[in-house]
Amino acid sequence: MFGFSVFLNDEIDEDYLQSMLAAGFSGIFTSIHIPEEDVSHYKQRLAQLGTFARNHHLELMVDISRDALGKLGASSQHVGPLVDLGISGLRIDYGIDWQDVAEISHQLKVALNASTLQQSDIDALKSFQADFTSIEAWHNYYPRPETGVDSDYLLARNQWLKANHLPVTAFVAGDNDKRGPLYKGLPTLEVHRDLLPLAGALALIQDYCCDHVYIGDPGLSASSRDQFVTYIDENSISLSAQSLVAGHTDWLDHIQKPHSNRLDPARDVVRSQEARLRPLVKPIVALNTIERPIGAITIDNEGYQRYQGEVQIVKRALAADDKVNVVGQVKFSHLPLINQIGPGQKFEIRMEAFN
Repeated sequence: MFGFSVFLNDEIDEDYLQSMLAAGFSGIFTSIHIPEEDVSHYKQRLAQLGTFARNHHLELMVDISRDALGKLGASSQHVGPLVDLGISGLRIDYGIDWQDVAEISHQLKVALNASTLQQSDIDALKSFQADFTSIEAWHNYYPRPETGVDSDYLLARNQWLKANHLPVTAFVAGDNDKRGPLYKGLPTLEVHRDLLPLAGALALIQDYCCDHVYIGDPGLSASSRDQFVTYIDENSISLSAQSLVAGHTDWLDHIQKPHSNRLDPARDVVRSQEARLRPLVKPIVALNTIERPIGAITIDNEGYQRYQGEVQIVKRALAADDKVNVVGQVKFSHLPLINQIGPGQKFEIRMEAFN
């Protein structure tokens, strides 16, 4: 499941909510640390956000402290005011003890701090008869550069959490309207700080055992939303590329049809299962048979005989081959997505014309 973040220090942007809903996102995360002088504004915005979530069947998870809980007229024994606001779950912050967490788990979904949770904490929750069907583990996001989580740590941590039957959520940075005051992204993993959002999200799911991924920043670009739409609706990874050959529109049409990686994936390239089986308008002559860098998009020419027409995306740099035409190059920011095209994964290539 994919979700996005909304912060209550600003007015709620209904257009953005609608755009993320239309893109297929199914969860909203927000944080409530209410300053004394602004309680009414926060309550109003939270109510607006909760109404939207409830009306559109979105999950609304709220990062909350005991202090903020009280300001909203709720307690661990009485979460009715939160339910009335449209809140479906709480990410537990400081000041709430395990007995209170256990009580809340019987009324709302509970998200525990995935990075700091210990076996003794799980044992305490069991002793207080917490409802573990309502408990998840959520990682933090890290606004300051160089403070995001280490990749090896995250994988080991998530494997432990999964062994304890806890679903895991983590964050990727947005690529538009990043949150201040640093404006450096809100990822869980430091290595993902400047990564394309979909690439980071798929890596968290496929490589780091995460179940859910949220956009940490309050903004996602239209192009990234389009990528999520394609993945959510069609289970297909969309790559943007630049054409390297003029003319030959028949080649480009051949390349821009839907593809899926072979079920027996190659080490060096992503191989389209479909391309070689599609009829060609005419034989593919040898052209631009140059070295193949990572991200090169190639089509086998007539020199490869029965392989003619096969479309590949290069995963590791390869030498030139006079039987392979290099016809395009995946854009730099989209290169990490190539690693997420596993066996049988559908993908599409959106090629910009040669100029």
